[in-house]
Amino acid sequence: MTSTAADPSPDTTRPTALITGVGRTVGIGAGIARRLADSGWNIAFTYWHPYDLRMEWGIQEGATEAIVRDLVGRGAATAPVEADLADVSTPACVFDEAERRLGPVTALVLCHCESVDSDLLGTTVESFDRHFAVNARASWLLIREFGLRFSGAFGSGRIISLTSDHTVRNLPYGASKGALDRITLAAAHEFAHLGVTANAINPGPVDTGWMTDQVREDCLRATPLGRLGTPRDTAHLVDFLCSPEGGWINGQLLMSNGGFG
Repeated sequence: MTSTAADPSPDTTRPTALITGVGRTVGIGAGIARRLADSGWNIAFTYWHPYDLRMEWGIQEGATEAIVRDLVGRGAATAPVEADLADVSTPACVFDEAERRLGPVTALVLCHCESVDSDLLGTTVESFDRHFAVNARASWLLIREFGLRFSGAFGSGRIISLTSDHTVRNLPYGASKGALDRITLAAAHEFAHLGVTANAINPGPVDTGWMTDQVREDCLRATPLGRLGTPRDTAHLVDFLCSPEGGWINGQLLMSNGGFG
């Protein structure tokens, strides 16, 4: 796990959100970070370049620095941390770093994922295990760490996970995201004594550079509103859930996909 230099004097009157999976400027995680920064949050975020390097889009050079500049321009103090979430020791270390640099975490937003397409017959044991290590186990450990450390006012804490129901020919991703749903929704009840809400969002297909022309056409055809989802769509819902006005929504799997199906 690596991190950049800390902000010299973060504004501690702003609450801190920890957002995982903020590796590219066009990603959903970056969109959420921008929206929460606009709403008065400081932002700790994780990224993992070796994952991007394995994917067809590759590493976006200078992405972390660009995201930091953008968030600072919106008034947020930042704490970017490169973190291998397949390592069981990483979640606690990420919280240590976020707290050291920005103070206690009030909102945990899980945007990270391992996502490699494969079907029932073609999925390898190694790939299956890696998906569950990153998408399910790391999410559980991050949520557990949040519950162990949360010390904010009753009703102020937020946990939000991004999920998916896409399992056909995407088995390990969809199955591990299904596990993530259950872990998140359990927190809505098990963290009741803390006044922490926990919800999962299914944003549907969002084109952040991974779609082929055929996939894009198929998704458009299956969406009643006639367009693809954007990071801004998801970010607006996360922003609402993190606001005081969103505090009554708890233990829900929210579909924010324009009716895709």
